[in-house]
Amino acid sequence: MKILSKIILVLVLLINNALGEIVKKIDILGNKRIPDETIMMFSDININENVDNNRLNIILKNLYDSNFFENIIVDLTKNTLTITVVEFPIIEDIIFKGIKANKIKDEINKNLNLKPRSSFNKVVFVEDQKSILSTLKNLGYYFASINSYVEDLGDNRVNLINDITLGDKAKIRKITFIGNKIFKDRKLRNIIVSEEYKFWKFISGKKFLNNDLINLDQRLLKSFYLNNGYYDVEINSSFAKILDDNSFELIFNINANNKFYFGDLSLSLPDDFQEENYVELKNLFEDLKDEAYSINSVEKIVSKIDLITTNEEFKTISAFVEENITEKNNINLNFVIKETEKFFVERINIFGNNITRENVIRNQLELDEGDPYNEILNNKSVNNLKKLNFFKNVNSEILEGKENNSKIINITVEEKPTGEIMAGAGFGTSGSTLTFGVKENNYLGKGLSVDANVTISPENFKGKLGISNSNYNNSDRSIYGNIQALEIDRMTDFGYKSNKTGFEIGTLFEYLDDFNLGLSTRTFYEKIETDSTASTRQQKQEGNYFDNFVKINFDYDKRNQKFRTTEGYRSFYSLDLPTISKTNTLTNTYNYKLFSELYENNLSSLSLLLQSSNSITGDDIKLSERLSIPGSKLRGFETGKVGPKDGGDFIGGNYLVALNFQSTLPKILEDNQNIDLLFFIDAANLWGVDYDSSLDDASKIRSSIGIAVDWFTAIGPLNFSLTETLTKNDTDVTESFRFNIGTSF
Repeated sequence: MKILSKIILVLVLLINNALGEIVKKIDILGNKRIPDETIMMFSDININENVDNNRLNIILKNLYDSNFFENIIVDLTKNTLTITVVEFPIIEDIIFKGIKANKIKDEINKNLNLKPRSSFNKVVFVEDQKSILSTLKNLGYYFASINSYVEDLGDNRVNLINDITLGDKAKIRKITFIGNKIFKDRKLRNIIVSEEYKFWKFISGKKFLNNDLINLDQRLLKSFYLNNGYYDVEINSSFAKILDDNSFELIFNINANNKFYFGDLSLSLPDDFQEENYVELKNLFEDLKDEAYSINSVEKIVSKIDLITTNEEFKTISAFVEENITEKNNINLNFVIKETEKFFVERINIFGNNITRENVIRNQLELDEGDPYNEILNNKSVNNLKKLNFFKNVNSEILEGKENNSKIINITVEEKPTGEIMAGAGFGTSGSTLTFGVKENNYLGKGLSVDANVTISPENFKGKLGISNSNYNNSDRSIYGNIQALEIDRMTDFGYKSNKTGFEIGTLFEYLDDFNLGLSTRTFYEKIETDSTASTRQQKQEGNYFDNFVKINFDYDKRNQKFRTTEGYRSFYSLDLPTISKTNTLTNTYNYKLFSELYENNLSSLSLLLQSSNSITGDDIKLSERLSIPGSKLRGFETGKVGPKDGGDFIGGNYLVALNFQSTLPKILEDNQNIDLLFFIDAANLWGVDYDSSLDDASKIRSSIGIAVDWFTAIGPLNFSLTETLTKNDTDVTESFRFNIGTSF
């Protein structure tokens, strides 16, 4: 009987525990700052709910997860749930002692979990101390130390005190490469970002130890070897060896292994794909065979496959590369394109856009809901968003949809500040300039760009306020508008002064791939004054002008990249058509530029500029509308001081042609990648005098040859050129040396 009674008692207890109790009342105790309602919300408990031990544990976990409480007790007795809490103190402020520079404090605060006005947590406080030391190491303060403590302010409030001893920055005295038997050390030093400490590098932060930069260095070294045939290269380790109290030797351990070459390259296509669309690839395969292996070449092939497949086939595909290494250190590559099961885009979700409006993001997507899913187009969408320069990061995640043949695309963006302040100064043989401007690239989150800038020089004053929308009305068409004020004082050598104010509105859109059309209208009021010594014909141009022009331009851009272009070309034509004008000046401009690599690491370009400016009614065109050869198109001559003259004044011309060839030369200083040595040949002519045929239009080809240096210094770009004129007119003003230095900050 006793055994049976015990069994019954245990069963009763188990049943009661399983069934729990009905909560008729909830008491909350101990809270001073956190309202009862907030605690109830995190508890996720309601009156008349049945609560067992498992449910109590969930309540306890929910409250601890809120990070508001240091201690919590939950108790259910006689249908009353009692929640007793001990609140974490609130953080009033986080104080840094031993650091004066706000820049360092800002970097530290970026990585802290605890913030002012948040709840204090001892565990997180300890983790934040580790984070502070890690941040300081990345800033170069390898020997920094920290003493952190909590200051009790009463009323459950605290200050967090971080007493930091920075010490000196850890300098990189020496960079050493172990195991490298292929390339000279100085060559590898030019590949990496980190630099050896030199006293003249007083601005550069690359001379101090930085873990992030060292990791980047390893990736750059590996990429360099991979692009030079070393397929199996290993960057085994990198470490810093202490030399003295505040300096290190940075050591990279490299095992290049054998050099590999491209063997047979082939392309495998689905049966219904058209091989003639891929002829360009087969030509590329033939060019690469027996050449040193290069990961860049492989990526270039993959990019061309993506482009051709997207433009020509538009299939749901997957593409991958099969590699086969032979005994002769050759790598055979087979680029395989496979059709995959057709999926449809069920939904596209956008996350992280707190400022940027969703329609601005969606307008950059190559896929829409309901479209067949295409990985290439999805990748292109991500790239489009990155090009906006609104976001620090853009990620795309593909999830399974509700249906078996559907996909959900989650696009997450991390926004960044889009405002810019720019100031600049330049000084050289051609004069000096000052520039100041402000710009917001994502105004009100609508993708609008708003900018204002002012440029001042001895001859010019220009102010401009503009606004543009690259996705007008959720289309791929951009619209823009600006107001301008321009004052040009060219009395000394050109005989006139111009004051011009007005506005411009226009639109630009992509008509075909890489082919853009533009249409704009400009309206200006202009006042022209002439020098008392100017000719009678020039003085007749004094007065006020009200002009309106319509501009049409066609732009075909096949460059591989906008900055430091290595291949491709750009062809641009514009027509300025007068609608309201005293002089009815029609201006045509054509500009063509071809880029190529004549040899490895060489940048060469050939450009052609053609211009004409004439009155369609036979009137004299204004002095300010006459053409002059840009200084960049004819080096060795003073800007504007070429061509027809009227007395002592250069008056410009009606027709212009300029041909330029430029090529970088092998680097003399391999240790400095910031210096480019250039060879150039310039040829140009300016002729045509519309208002007096008796004037000499100086119709003679001008040409020059020379070398130039572009040096990207710590205080800004420095460039100078030495030029020898080959042909010129007697009235032209030449300059054999040109120098300019400027900076923006």
